Amino acid sequence: MSASWTDARLGPVLLPDWPVPPRVQALTTLCSASEPDWAVLPSPPQWLQQVHGTAVADLDQAGDRTADAAVTAGTGVVCVVRTADCLPVLLAAADGSAVAAAHAGWRGLAAGVLQHTVAALRLRASAGVALRAWLGPAIGPAHFEVGDEVRAAFVQVDAAAHACFTANARGRWQCDLYALARQRLMHAGVSDIHGGGWCTYADPQRFYSWRRARDAGRLASLIWLEPLP
Repeated sequence: MSASWTDARLGPVLLPDWPVPPRVQALTTLCSASEPDWAVLPSPPQWLQQVHGTAVADLDQAGDRTADAAVTAGTGVVCVVRTADCLPVLLAAADGSAVAAAHAGWRGLAAGVLQHTVAALRLRASAGVALRAWLGPAIGPAHFEVGDEVRAAFVQVDAAAHACFTANARGRWQCDLYALARQRLMHAGVSDIHGGGWCTYADPQRFYSWRRARDAGRLASLIWLEPLP
């Protein structure tokens, strides 16, 4: 799935295990007592003003960074999203021509942030090339309890989303963000999907969780392109 690893300057990180070209570099930072030294990266991370929406920032152009996803085809340009229970999704063209990162909480997923990100990535990637996705650490279904309004936001758009919600004894629902993201990616034409299966709430040694501690830190999921060999 992925491997935990510690870099002397970045600290503990999770390295995605997915079939992408070597020039595609990606990682998710984990809980750490100190801030990572971003100077180790090829350029400063392009931080977004995340608002649980669907806007995608094209980092190869000047423009507003109020967005919940970013895309680039530029060498050394670092896409990044921050999460603490929401789902980070990293995407790459199979030939390494472009990459993207998306912040997918339930609101963004319901509104179509992954579909928007896939569409933006296709515009930057080589024509006709397949896309691959990696799902980073998010809150798992055992700990993500939601109300009827969250379930309705998905089921009203796609009846198949009902399978991603399980009724609990409190009259509410346990929501599977990973399953919802896979459905949305498949609908957007991305079937090569990796990662998933963690729970940020249940693993305080590695992950920050907003539901477990409102003043928690944030995980950063980054992706960029190294120069062509």
